[in-house]
Amino acid sequence: MHVPDGFINAPTSAATGVIAAGAVAVSLRGARREQGGTSLLERSRELGGERTAPLAGLVAAFIFAVQMLNFPVAAGTSGHLLGGALAAILVGPYTGVLCVSVVLLMQGILFADGGLTALGVNITNMAIVTTVVAYALFRGLVKVLPRTRRSVTVASFVAALVSVPAAALAFTLMYAIGGTTDVSIGKVATAMVGVHVLIGIGEAAITALTVGSVIAVRPDLVYGARGLTQKLKLRVNGELVDAPQAEPEPAPVAARTSHRKVWAAGLVASLVLAGFVSFYASADPDGLEKVAADHGIDKKAEDHAVADSPLADYGVKDVDDARLSGGLAGVIGVGVTVVAGSAVFWAVRRRRSDDTSPSNTTDSTDSTSATSTTSV
Repeated sequence: MHVPDGFINAPTSAATGVIAAGAVAVSLRGARREQGGTSLLERSRELGGERTAPLAGLVAAFIFAVQMLNFPVAAGTSGHLLGGALAAILVGPYTGVLCVSVVLLMQGILFADGGLTALGVNITNMAIVTTVVAYALFRGLVKVLPRTRRSVTVASFVAALVSVPAAALAFTLMYAIGGTTDVSIGKVATAMVGVHVLIGIGEAAITALTVGSVIAVRPDLVYGARGLTQKLKLRVNGELVDAPQAEPEPAPVAARTSHRKVWAAGLVASLVLAGFVSFYASADPDGLEKVAADHGIDKKAEDHAVADSPLADYGVKDVDDARLSGGLAGVIGVGVTVVAGSAVFWAVRRRRSDDTSPSNTTDSTDSTSATSTTSV
C-alpha cells in the first residue's frame, strides 16, 4: 500500500506530513518508556530495556524483508505485509510506529518505493493507523481471553487482520479529501476494503506465525505478552489478595546469550527472505496498485524523485542477472534498515538512560530538599 506521488494533492500530503511528524515525535517519547523504565513495575515488565533496542532494529529489518514477499490474493492482484501489528505486539506500539516509519523512509529514499511527497500519507496509513488499530484491538482481546501464550497468538491474528482494511479505509478518507482525480469514493472504498480484507488474511497469518515463534522461544521478548502471568494470591483473614510483587532479578547470562541467538536467527531469516525468497514473490500489482489502475486513481501519478537510484525497484543498477540484482538489493536493504533502526533505538535508549541517571536524580533530590528547606 505504498502510495506514490501524485495520488494525493499537496495540501493533504502536507497535512498528513504534519500528522506523521507529530506521531513520530510522540512515539520517540513513548519508546523511551517501552525500552526500559525505572520503577519496579516497569523493570519487571521490561526485563531490561537493553534487549528492546536491538530487537526493535531487527523488527524493522524483518518487516522490510517480508514486505518484499508479495503473495497472490486474487486474480492479477497481490499483497504484502504492512507490519504495524507485528511491530506493535513484538516491541510496543510507540516503538512499532518508529519501526515501520524507518522502513518506509528507507524504501522511499533508497528503493523509490512510495512517493517522497507522499511519505506523510504512507506513515499515517501504514505506521500509525495499523499500529494504533492493531494494538488497541490486541490489548482488548488479551484482557478477555485466557492468560495463555495461545491467546496472545490468536489476538495477534485478529488484530493484524483488522489493521489492514483499517489502513485501506484511511487511504480512502485521504483520497476523498485530497484525491487528484474525480473517482467515485464509494467504488474506491468498496474495492480497497474488499481486496485488503484478503491481504489482511495473509498479514494475520504472517503476524501470528512470527509472534507465536518468538513467544515459544523467549516470551519475555514479546512486548504484548508481558504482564500476562497470573498474579500470586494469598489468603488473608479469609479473603484472597494479591501477593506483593517481588523485586525482579537480573537476567542470567544464559538468557542474555539466548537473546543474542534470537537476534542472530532473526537477522539470518531476514537476509534469506530478502536475498533469496523474494525472487519468487508474486509479480502482480499489489492491492492499491490494482485498484488505482482499475478505477483511474493513477491518472496523475508522478515519477519518483529518486527513480534513477542505484537500488530503484529493488534491483542493483548495472547488475544484469535478475536473481542476483534483486537478492543484492534485498540484502543491502536489510543491512541498511537494521543499522538505521538500531541506531534510532539505541539513541532513544541512551536518552532514556541519561534522563534517569543517578546524577540527574541526585540533582533533582537536592533541588527538592533545598526548596523544602526554604519553604520552612
